[in-house]
Amino acid sequence: MLFRASAKTVAERALDTSLFLHLTEQFVHMHGHRPSASEVRSWERSIPALAAVLNDAGLGDVEVMLEYALPLNSKRADAVLAGVHPVTGEPSYVVVELKQWSQAEPHDDDPALCHVDAYAHPVLNPIEQVRRYCEYLVNFNGAVAEHPGRVSGVAFLHNATEFGASGLRAVELDDRGQLFTGDRRGEFIDHLRARLSDRHPGVRAADELRSGRTVPSKQLMSVAAQEVREREQFVLLDEQQVAYRTVLNAVRKAKRSDHKEVVVVTGGPGTGKSVIALSLLGELYRQGVPALHATGSQSFTKTMRKVAGTRKREVQDLFKYFNSFMTTERNSLDVLICDEAHRIRETSANRYTPAAHRTGKRQIDELIDVARVPVFLLDEHQVVRPGEMGTVEEIRAAAAAKGLDCRVVPLESQFRCGGSDAYLRWVVRLLGLEPGGPVVWEPDDRMRLLVADSPQEMEAFLDARRAEHYSARISAGYCWPWSPEPKPGDPLPADVVIGGWARPWNLRGDRSVSGAPPAALWATDPAGFGQVGCVYTAQGFEYDWSGVVIGPDLLWRGDRWVTDRTASKDPVFRKSTPDEDVDRLIRNTYKVLLTRGMVGTIVYSTDPETREKLRELVGDAALEAVPA
Repeated sequence: MLFRASAKTVAERALDTSLFLHLTEQFVHMHGHRPSASEVRSWERSIPALAAVLNDAGLGDVEVMLEYALPLNSKRADAVLAGVHPVTGEPSYVVVELKQWSQAEPHDDDPALCHVDAYAHPVLNPIEQVRRYCEYLVNFNGAVAEHPGRVSGVAFLHNATEFGASGLRAVELDDRGQLFTGDRRGEFIDHLRARLSDRHPGVRAADELRSGRTVPSKQLMSVAAQEVREREQFVLLDEQQVAYRTVLNAVRKAKRSDHKEVVVVTGGPGTGKSVIALSLLGELYRQGVPALHATGSQSFTKTMRKVAGTRKREVQDLFKYFNSFMTTERNSLDVLICDEAHRIRETSANRYTPAAHRTGKRQIDELIDVARVPVFLLDEHQVVRPGEMGTVEEIRAAAAAKGLDCRVVPLESQFRCGGSDAYLRWVVRLLGLEPGGPVVWEPDDRMRLLVADSPQEMEAFLDARRAEHYSARISAGYCWPWSPEPKPGDPLPADVVIGGWARPWNLRGDRSVSGAPPAALWATDPAGFGQVGCVYTAQGFEYDWSGVVIGPDLLWRGDRWVTDRTASKDPVFRKSTPDEDVDRLIRNTYKVLLTRGMVGTIVYSTDPETREKLRELVGDAALEAVPA
C-alpha cells in the first residue's frame, strides 16, 4: 500500500499535488525505480475523481487505501475503501478499479476480455478484474476470510460515457463486480452509500484489514479439498505413505504443543514427490489446515495450477513461488509444501524486487520461517543452475541454526522410466554422478533405450510413436542460442541446427506463437513436439518417449566425460561460476533430460566419438527392433 488516509484528506492532498509526490516517493522506496509516466498520470486523473465521489456522497471519513498490495501476490488494487456498513454495523470494504478509458468494447468471443484503443491486444474486462481482486482478498486475508460478505467491488470508468462502455456489462454482474461510468456518477454515489456509513469513520475497519493474517480461508480450503483430493485419487505406496504420514504427524504435533519441525522428502525422478505434495495438500485442506504449495519453477507452478485447479480458478492461487514469502508473517501457515525444492535460490530478491523487501535474508530461511511445518521435496541431482541451494545438507543446517528438528524421508521406488530402477542407476553411473563409471545397459522389460545416428532418425522414430498415441518430446542441452521471439503469424526461427536438421527452441513467453504452446506448457501440450525443449521447461515433467540431444558441452574422450563450458549457451553460467560447478550442473542437466521418459528414451550426440561410446554402452539394438 502506497498511501492511506480519509477520503477528505485524499481530496485535499490531491488538490495541492502533495499526494502524487508522496505516491511517487513510496513507489520508488517499494520498487526501487520510478513509476512510469502513464502510472503517475493515472493517479493524477483517477484518484481525484474517486475522492470527489466519496466526498459528494458524504463519506469523507471513509478510509482510502491506495495501491493496496494483495497478499502473496505482486498485484495491487487501485483503491480499497474501508468503513462501516450502514445496516449491519460491521466493517465493510469496497475494492475499486479505476480506469481512465473513454470507451471500451467487449471481445467478440469472450466478454471477460475487452478492447481499448490504447492497447493493441485484448485486456481483462475491469468488472472481471475487480471481481477477481475481491475473491483473492477474501481467500487470503484472515480479516475477511470468515466474512466474505464484507467485501464488494466496483470498476469506475470516470471518463467513459454509458454509450462508450455499456457493452462491458455483457459479463455477469454481482456484488463483487459492478461498473459505473461518468454518466452514472449518481448511481455510483448511491451504491457507495449502501455499503459505507456516513456516520462512522473507517479507521478501525482499515486497521482490521491491514492486520489480517495471510492464510488460505476455510472456504477456499474446502473447495481445494474437493478439487485436489476428490478429483485425483492418489494411491501412495511404501515410503511414499511414510513421507505422507510423517508430515501429517508433524502437523498434529505442531498443533498440540506449539512445536515446529522441518520435513525433507528426497528422491530421484519419478519417485512420486509431487504426488505426495498433492495428496498432502488435499488432505490438509480437508482437515481445515492452512497450507500452500510453492515451487521455484514457473513451468511447474503453472502446470500444477492447471492440473489441480482446472475447474476452480481460486484453487490456482494456492500454488505459489518460493519468492512469494519475503514479507509474510512468521508461522502464518501451518504447512508450506516446497515442491522441486532443489530449485531454492540463495535469496528471493531479483532486479525487480522492491528496495524495502531486500532484507538480505536467505530464501531457505524465509521458507522455514513462514510455516510451522515446512516440507521440502527434492532431488539433489536436479540442481542445474548456479545459485540453486536445495540440498538436504543446506536444509538440515538451516533448521539446526534455528534449533529445529529436521526429519528426512528418502524415496527409493520410482514410477517414471517404466519403474526401472536399473535405468536410473544406469543414467547416474553413465554421467559420473555416482562412483563406478559407465556400465553396459542390460535391457529389462520396463524401459527401452536406443541410440540414434542422426536427429532426423530420432525425430522420425518419435513421430512414429506419436502415431501410436504415445506422447513424445525432444529436448537438448543448452548448446544453441535462442532467437528473438517472432511476431505473431511469422514462423518460429530454427535455433537448434545440426547439419541439415533444424528446429526451434521452445517458446520463452506466456503466450502461444505460430501454433507453439507457451513455455510453461511445452511438456504437456501435444503441440510441444515441434520444438526442442531445454532443461528448464522439461524439469518436473514426464512424457512416454523422450528424445535427448547431447550437445558439444558433454563429450566422451578416451575413458571419461569432458565438459566444455564454452559450448554452453546458458546465460546463467557466468565467468565467475567455477569450472567444477559448471561440470556438475551440465551433468545434472543431462540427468534431468534422460529421465523424463515413461516408456523409452532415444539418445543422439552431436559428437561422433561420444555417439560411438553410447552405442557401445547401449548395444546394437536397431530402431526397428522396437515394435512400431
